Amino acid sequence: MHRTVLALLLFASPLLAQAPGASADPAVAAARAHWSSVHGYIQRAAEQLPDSLYNYRPVAGVRSFAEVFGHVAGSEFMFCAGVRGDTPKAEDAIESKVKDKAGLVKALKDAAEYCGPAYAITDAAGAAAVDVFGKRTKLNALVFNATHDGEHYGNIVTMLRMKGLVPPSSQGQ
Repeated sequence: MHRTVLALLLFASPLLAQAPGASADPAVAAARAHWSSVHGYIQRAAEQLPDSLYNYRPVAGVRSFAEVFGHVAGSEFMFCAGVRGDTPKAEDAIESKVKDKAGLVKALKDAAEYCGPAYAITDAAGAAAVDVFGKRTKLNALVFNATHDGEHYGNIVTMLRMKGLVPPSSQGQ
């Protein structure tokens, strides 16, 4: 999946660069657009989900809604810290401590604010190496973050549907 997203970004980059009004940094812009969309769906799901369902898990051994939201927020801080040049916190720093709706919605908002500057780098800066689950470029770490969010949004969608709820991505604009 990671290779597919990266391939799409790489093949789309020349096309985006030729479009009128296109970003001077099309690869990072494409990663930012993907991340922003998926993060927005996750945050809306967290905001819309009733408090009473935050501890719901479909089966033992699968994260609850609260755990998924905490995992996503913590992971975003971790990925973006690497790109920003900060020392990352543990990936489970939020998931292991924050359990309530208000705290998790705030954590997701804080993660988005923290990641904003990471997704504002240039394509040239995106070529720099960083150590996030091994050596990779900053752009790859940003794509990895967006893809990771997408994987967990898929979990959220399934769990919402199991509870008879419509996921944000299916609610229309």
